[in-house]
Amino acid sequence: MSEENKIGVKIRQIREDRGMSKEELAESSQSSVELIEELESGALIPSLTPLLKIARAMGVRLGTFLDDSPHSGPFMVKSGKSDNIIRFSGQGLGDHSNKSAMEFYSLAYGKGDRHMEPFIIDVHPHDDQDYQLSSHEGEEFLYVLQGKIEVLYGQEKYELEASDSIYYDSAVPHHVHAKEKNSKMLAVVYTPF
Repeated sequence: MSEENKIGVKIRQIREDRGMSKEELAESSQSSVELIEELESGALIPSLTPLLKIARAMGVRLGTFLDDSPHSGPFMVKSGKSDNIIRFSGQGLGDHSNKSAMEFYSLAYGKGDRHMEPFIIDVHPHDDQDYQLSSHEGEEFLYVLQGKIEVLYGQEKYELEASDSIYYDSAVPHHVHAKEKNSKMLAVVYTPF
């Protein structure tokens, strides 16, 4: 089962366990019913923002969509080689892309009681330069490992190269994308529960 389909199955299971209809979940997560249906069927590569909003609307952590059998003690990933890969479109709520602009390698998918989501992310340049800024509750920390990353943050633009970092409030509309091929970064996403 693909990682995207695994996420969709978890969303459907949690929604059904909570007795929520697709319409109720769409309304409470500020999404469309079509988006919920496409996520649940695995037909859509989502962006991070709608998944965060769906998790919040369901009262779960983002990591709940990634967890298999979580551990309560320390969780270790050797040499940054996570087998748990999530592909995101890198676009906002309205984007119904089937192309991945970001591949997230979860570094804590097995840690069940976490409040942060650390990832190594391969960021690919996106053909579409019409970036849709999105926002969600929480904070993000990015550290560029290689390549060049651009962060659009409100009205500001930040270009980061290897060894540069940025920490920002995710409630401000933002967009992260690669400025060159083979870009890679460490990202830590915190969303309040």
